[in-house]
Amino acid sequence: MSFPRRMYEFLTMASVAHAKWDYEVSMSIIRNRKKLLILFILLMPILAISFLQAADVIGGKTAYGPAHYSTTIFLVSIAIGLGAGLITGCIGAGGGFIITPALMAAGVKGIMAVGTDVFHIFAKAIMGTTVHKKLGNVSLKLAVAFVCGSAIGATAGGYLNRKIYDIDPALSDAFISVVYATILLFLGTYAMMDYLKSRKGAADAGAHGEGGHGGGKPAPITGMGLKLQALKIPPMIKFDEDYVAGGRKISGVIVACGGFIVGVLAAIMGVGGGFVTFPMFIYTFGISTMTTVGTDILQIIFTAGYASITQFAIYGYVFYTLAMGMLLGSLVGIQVGALTTKVVRGIDIRGFYAITILAGFANRATVVPKKLGELGYIEISKGLASGIEAVGFWLFWVCIAFFGFWLFAKFFGNLKALREEG
Repeated sequence: MSFPRRMYEFLTMASVAHAKWDYEVSMSIIRNRKKLLILFILLMPILAISFLQAADVIGGKTAYGPAHYSTTIFLVSIAIGLGAGLITGCIGAGGGFIITPALMAAGVKGIMAVGTDVFHIFAKAIMGTTVHKKLGNVSLKLAVAFVCGSAIGATAGGYLNRKIYDIDPALSDAFISVVYATILLFLGTYAMMDYLKSRKGAADAGAHGEGGHGGGKPAPITGMGLKLQALKIPPMIKFDEDYVAGGRKISGVIVACGGFIVGVLAAIMGVGGGFVTFPMFIYTFGISTMTTVGTDILQIIFTAGYASITQFAIYGYVFYTLAMGMLLGSLVGIQVGALTTKVVRGIDIRGFYAITILAGFANRATVVPKKLGELGYIEISKGLASGIEAVGFWLFWVCIAFFGFWLFAKFFGNLKALREEG
């Protein structure tokens, strides 16, 4: 199997795992009246101030601020959260990929989009995570080793992000856009290839593919897992005692290195600590699914919290009102998306997923020429650069809007059937 294909499969597993976590956390909030009340209390001042145009309330429009707040941008944040939630709930993968690019497309600086996104993940984790049976399988030693690495990684990634922004905000936007464009190109290209192959005669795999929101059986240990567990680098951490006679051991240094990678990604992309943790634990480290679930839930709170607060919030790079707007929108979107899978064909949703990811790639890729021109790295007329950027801008928002309208039409058109089934 080629390296690009392996990369795509790893990113897809990461995306599905994160979507599953997002879905479970969102459902935990929706089904708990106390959590909904807390969310309502937090949102009421924001909603009230929005109608008064918050920029006039908070120091006046001429006062310095890293972001200009308005009712419009708050409503846009709800729409972004709604779109991400629809994708997550309906497809079971990929919703988090569009948040940072969408915020940047809405005019938010890249570094603030990253900081706001990872803070939104942290806020959702705090509100939605409950100490239940799954956490009984958590390995504290694995979590501590991983968080030690992720904290160092988040510090390095956050420092890099801020330094690039200090050099030039245009360079910061270009850097984040290139990172996202590269990953979205991988995901979108292979997702479209898989969709086209499925249309040629493969059986409909369902809206959630192989991932879905179900539990699944623990995966057998991989060759990579066996090799890494054979490396006796102290300190050795024992785990999976409940599932394997005598348990298994892995070096804490290796686990910390994995955490470092996740921390860097969290601080550069704003995707949260759980993005690649699940497939990394299972397929790279050879840790059982049950231990991975509990440990991942625990570490994402600390990784996302550390990255958002110490690397972005204290420097003024978190837009709190937008984070709350995205949280509100995603809760509604995930609920609608999950229900809609019962009345739409999985093959159609997979096609929309591929198109949406490619539109996200186009949105970020078309910004790069303008930013490089502003930096003086390439010669390009302002008119041409703006035209290229406009193509990506409209392509992205039209795809997201069409996908959203289509899903809501299916949802409300089949509301009676959904009620009877529910």
